Amino acid sequence: QVQLVESGGGLVQAGGSLRLSCRASGSIFSINTMSWYRQAPGKERDLVAFITSGGNTDYAESVKGRFTISRDNAKNMVYLQMNSLKPEDTAVYYCRGGTTARVLFGSWGQGTQVTVSS
Repeated sequence: QVQLVESGGGLVQAGGSLRLSCRASGSIFSINTMSWYRQAPGKERDLVAFITSGGNTDYAESVKGRFTISRDNAKNMVYLQMNSLKPEDTAVYYCRGGTTARVLFGSWGQGTQVTVSS
């Protein structure tokens, strides 16, 4: 089973940018949907964005126009470019693969912490 490891989080001021990376231990070519989720303290884990094998993407309303998801099947990588960050984007971000963004393979990893200061 493909293992996913997230990285790229950190502390950034509001209005700044970060690029999260998700490295897969094996090929993601056959994984239809790759997704980013996030969980803020005391809140449920929410879907942030997903990308299909055909390149179709969708985003949570709260991040539309600010975040961009991409995938590089040749490198077995998935990225989340986050611009114009807001304090409410503070969360642990997780990468997952699945048949869809809601039908997931495997389990949750450790994620990567994003903290946006005001």
